Amino acid sequence: MTINELIAQELRVRPAQVDAAIALLDDKATVPFIARYRKEATGGLDDVALRHLSERLTYLRELEARRDAIRASIEEQGKMTPQLAAAIGAADSKARLEDLYLPFKPRRRTRAQAAREAGLEPLALALLGDPSRSPVEAAVAFVDVERGVADVAAALEGARWVLMDRFSEDAELVGGLRQWLWDSAEWGSTVVEGKEVEGAKFSDYFSASEPVRQIPSHRVLALLRGRNEGVLRVTVALPDPGAEAIAEARIAGRAGVVDRGRPADAWLVETVRWTWRVKLMLHLSAEVEQRLREEAEVEAIRVFGRNLHDLLLAPPAGQRITMGLDPGIRTGVKVAVVDGTGRLLETATIFPHEPRRDRDGSLRTLGALVVKHQIDLVAIGNGTASRETDALVAELVAQLPQHRLTRVTVSEAGASVYSASELASKELPDVDVSLRGAVSIARRLQDPLAELVRIDPKAIGVGQYQHDVSQVRLARTLDAVVEDCVNAVGADVNTASVPLLSRISGLSESLARHIVAFRDENGPFRDRRQLLKVPRLGDRTFQQAAGFLRIRGGDTPLDSSAVHPEAYAVVERIVHRTGLTLDQLLGRADVLRGLRPEDFADGDFGLPTIKDILAELEKPGRDPRPAFKTAAFRDDVHTLGDLSVGMRLEGVVTNVANFGAFVDIGVHQDGLVHVSALSDRFVKDPRDVVKAGDIVTVTVVEVDLPRRRVALTMKSASTPPRQSGPRPPQVVKPRATGEQAGGRAAPSTVSTAMAAAFGRLRK
Repeated sequence: MTINELIAQELRVRPAQVDAAIALLDDKATVPFIARYRKEATGGLDDVALRHLSERLTYLRELEARRDAIRASIEEQGKMTPQLAAAIGAADSKARLEDLYLPFKPRRRTRAQAAREAGLEPLALALLGDPSRSPVEAAVAFVDVERGVADVAAALEGARWVLMDRFSEDAELVGGLRQWLWDSAEWGSTVVEGKEVEGAKFSDYFSASEPVRQIPSHRVLALLRGRNEGVLRVTVALPDPGAEAIAEARIAGRAGVVDRGRPADAWLVETVRWTWRVKLMLHLSAEVEQRLREEAEVEAIRVFGRNLHDLLLAPPAGQRITMGLDPGIRTGVKVAVVDGTGRLLETATIFPHEPRRDRDGSLRTLGALVVKHQIDLVAIGNGTASRETDALVAELVAQLPQHRLTRVTVSEAGASVYSASELASKELPDVDVSLRGAVSIARRLQDPLAELVRIDPKAIGVGQYQHDVSQVRLARTLDAVVEDCVNAVGADVNTASVPLLSRISGLSESLARHIVAFRDENGPFRDRRQLLKVPRLGDRTFQQAAGFLRIRGGDTPLDSSAVHPEAYAVVERIVHRTGLTLDQLLGRADVLRGLRPEDFADGDFGLPTIKDILAELEKPGRDPRPAFKTAAFRDDVHTLGDLSVGMRLEGVVTNVANFGAFVDIGVHQDGLVHVSALSDRFVKDPRDVVKAGDIVTVTVVEVDLPRRRVALTMKSASTPPRQSGPRPPQVVKPRATGEQAGGRAAPSTVSTAMAAAFGRLRK
């Protein structure tokens, strides 16, 4: 089966679709361009399918390259056989290939190799082939002091290493034992002596064990972090001591070792036991752990990607004059006012909190800015002193009712990273670093996507254990998410920043800078074709990028839409059929829905493209993001101490993990809605219920002031919280509970589950 056929089978699509998609990818077409403007060729494969196809294509091509290298190496050694060649050709994974290559792989000198050099391999094979021979008597002939074989014991030990090496290089045996260990083993953890207090955050794992095949990804990463910090010992082990006999029996069966009481049987059985315990168990345990890590990383990166996607496509407040506040206590609250396009108008610093407590002066400063710039929105960062600053703005709103100010608390994650970046120093060269964060906070309320592309996606902080995974793989995935989001919305070529333009299909950072420089020198673009005048932007790049770039108020109305210039002729035919002008037709759903897409399809543009064009003409330049709305925090709730069990609050989902969702309820500490408390129905994946940026209503279940933890529920009031979803780690050693733990009653099941979940995410 070819690579294309295999991918088609995995995606459950026709091979022709995969052939077309791969041809386009190889021709350097981007995923957004293919998904949007080449639907006829790919049969409508969306960006998700295309991303998967691209990843699998890379993996399978690497697999083929490795297959060729292994085949060449074995042939060069003169050891290739028809059976081995067939097995190499049929290998469907890199692990299987490496198993087959192991006996032929050049490696450092081993004990088995030293034994072979000492001439002990014939002894090993003789005893394996004829167990009726006495090992001691057979070994006498191989004693050779000059070759390093001092006595019979040394000869038998060397022969044993030869057989152990032979058994552990059997690809079929190793592959079967690897899968058996995955299905049978448990991953256990114990605390390192003396680390109980220092590593208290890992207390759930001080004595725990869970089947390897069942342990969820976030727990894997938590255990690995605990080990890396020197708090936990983590091991792969078989839960039943008798299970080792199963592994040894599989090795013996494959090697033809049977204990019938013959002279060499005991020695061979012991060799099998050594093979498992000394070689294969250690080797395969490391592979099992590596697989756990890799699968956990894939899942963690997927979670981060989905959360980032939701955050980037959060509702924009729009082009409204906005005041951004970056709260602080000792250093004051930083203030920045930006116009509807995000251009900085004015900055200030106020000191309403300790130690100055200049509340009246702060209100006068803010009020003067509101009146001077006719501010509509106030964006308040959610960091230190956020609620105190929110209360200050609430007082300002009450003093200026005629201005109808709207105050919104927004995440300031990554704002400090942007403030100190080279990009910020170029965009805001005359603004102090401490004030740039307030500018970013204001802009991200106006348009989260346009602002957050200025920040390294990894710094936005919507992942779980994001620092514990492959940073290369994480960056590649997050870059793809940002690219998909930016192109789903499009960019106004006359206002977009360099970071935003550089994410447009086909454009690089260098080309984005050329576009902005051309715009600054020649004024706003009036027509998409003008882009071809930008230095180094040729026809190929124009084809990839033009459909995602918007020109509002230009010479051609279609330039503000997602209709690609290559399809303008189709629009002309549609306009001609209706008898209206283009301006008259745009937005006329009653006319457009009466047209038959089939009437306009031809050899170049099929039904999928025609349907997209008609939809775009109906709502030209539509923004796929939802309408802007805000959460209303309670005015009487500012700190954890203000919370009480049973209190119902409105909040904003800030992060979604596999074990639940974190919600900002305005107390400087996000509360956790455990997966078991997200809905009255069973929830397997929290993202089926909520996503980052959602506004939700929650009920307080538990407040743990010493550990600063809040447990929340989204279940209806009539439904008591109960544990469901993924089970916590199985405790395999007795642990103190109730009075043993300090005289307190044992917490409820759901509270325990939520508390445990908090420990799995260090923010």
